[in-house]
Amino acid sequence: MAPVSIDPSEVRRHLAEFADPETGSGVVETGQLQDVTVDGAAVTVKLGLTSHSAILREETKERLTKLLSERLPGVSAVRVELTDFARPPGKLGQVGLTAKSVIAVGSGKGGVGKSTIAAAIALGLSRAGSRVGLMDADVYGPSIPHLLGVNQRPEVADNRIQPIQAAGVKVMSMGFLVPPGEAVVWRGPMLHGAITQFLRDTNWGELDYLIIDMPPGTGDIALTLSQLLPLSGAVVVCTPQDVALLDAVKAVAMFRKVNIPILGMVENMSGFVCPDCGKRFDIFGSGGARRRAEELAIPFLGEVPINMQIRELGDAGRSDDNFQNPALAEPLLAICRNVVHSLADRPADSGALPVLSI
Repeated sequence: MAPVSIDPSEVRRHLAEFADPETGSGVVETGQLQDVTVDGAAVTVKLGLTSHSAILREETKERLTKLLSERLPGVSAVRVELTDFARPPGKLGQVGLTAKSVIAVGSGKGGVGKSTIAAAIALGLSRAGSRVGLMDADVYGPSIPHLLGVNQRPEVADNRIQPIQAAGVKVMSMGFLVPPGEAVVWRGPMLHGAITQFLRDTNWGELDYLIIDMPPGTGDIALTLSQLLPLSGAVVVCTPQDVALLDAVKAVAMFRKVNIPILGMVENMSGFVCPDCGKRFDIFGSGGARRRAEELAIPFLGEVPINMQIRELGDAGRSDDNFQNPALAEPLLAICRNVVHSLADRPADSGALPVLSI
């Protein structure tokens, strides 16, 4: 029997159908397919991925390997090499922020772990290799500095606020500017001014993601953000019990009212596994966020269990260390991956600035 020889043009034809995880466009069309090498029945593909897609690198390799293995009869081996591909971000909105995706993390009420999830998304994306900023827009109760263990006052250089670096993430928060224990008592216009300054005057540089930790409830900061720049989408955090879900539904309605796409819902405090007996206890109920996400026709992004280490590391300002524990890293990174998938699945025109009728 004659040895099988794969035609390189056939490989490229199938690769034309393979979508870039950032844009959804074909990798041949975007110029990300850099090389195809065929050695008899073995195929090697060199593909460029942007840092925006860093958390999907292994998944992308697996999907591409599976595609070619299924589509090419007689192929003996498929090898995928991923390289860096530059696609600079553009400027967004009237504040001139240079970022590819801006994601608001909100909740209908306090006490559901919204800031913990916002920090985890920022840290997870950064650990994967993306350029990430984290803006604490919870002006009345800024938690991000405490969760990340940073409390120094930011410097000003060339009339730009220099964000604080924490575990590879650029961070800005009112908590850096107000003494501990001092209350911020501001009306809407002052809040609008502070959020505008955080976005416009902070030296964020070029970002793949800016994660914005929203204040709890349905206040006017969402309206301010929607007027300043096109948000890529919102993540809503809740716990499984009905009283939290009722408020989470209001948060979804708020984001929809100001035309911010909903990327999905996260269920926090989703069951407790006893470290001694291994039995699971659903202290706040089970699966409520998943069911409500299905009812609202929005993605369910994942669940995070009740775990003492999350609380202990957050209190110690070491939230990044949650990723050292596989029991925590797995659900947190799954949420990050699902957020990035949800971004790619948005309608093409969803990033437009909204026309508000409020």
